[in-house]
Amino acid sequence: MKGIIIYKGKYGATRQYAAWLRNELRLQLVQADHCRPYQIELSDPVLIGTSIYVGKMQITKWLKQNVDVLKNKKIFLFVVCGTPSSEKEKLQSYLDASLPAELRNQCRIYFLPGRLVFKKLSFWDKFILRMGARMAQKPGERQRMMTDYDSVKREHLDPMLNDIMNLNPVKEPALTF
Repeated sequence: MKGIIIYKGKYGATRQYAAWLRNELRLQLVQADHCRPYQIELSDPVLIGTSIYVGKMQITKWLKQNVDVLKNKKIFLFVVCGTPSSEKEKLQSYLDASLPAELRNQCRIYFLPGRLVFKKLSFWDKFILRMGARMAQKPGERQRMMTDYDSVKREHLDPMLNDIMNLNPVKEPALTF
């Protein structure tokens, strides 16, 4: 297998999942900002990891810049976020806001749980999180948004690894929540 793992995150959860994938699959691991088109051209499948920040995937700009080289590749996209898997509409909204239409039909998409360590956030990120929590309307959502958690676990990658190892052809987008 001559694939590549490309990722972009903010506080380390996405990087951790990407490292576990690298160790398991023995693929090249590259931060999105350091990835060059020729690396993608030489690779198949392409595993792409991103975190969610303020409702958008961190890697959106990079995807748009590289859509031409990605559009004929098998793509396995893993999205790391704190949104519970039960909130399917919200998770879908992240894809709708961030994933270029040209790539949607060739991606297998996996939502993976992330982590939040409030004291490690930048001043600006703490401010945004507090504002978002104030606007939360669902019961318990405000408290959930302000509580530290770490749900990053290697076993969350098992469905994705199974699909990659079997190289299931992508016939239609598949979402794993």
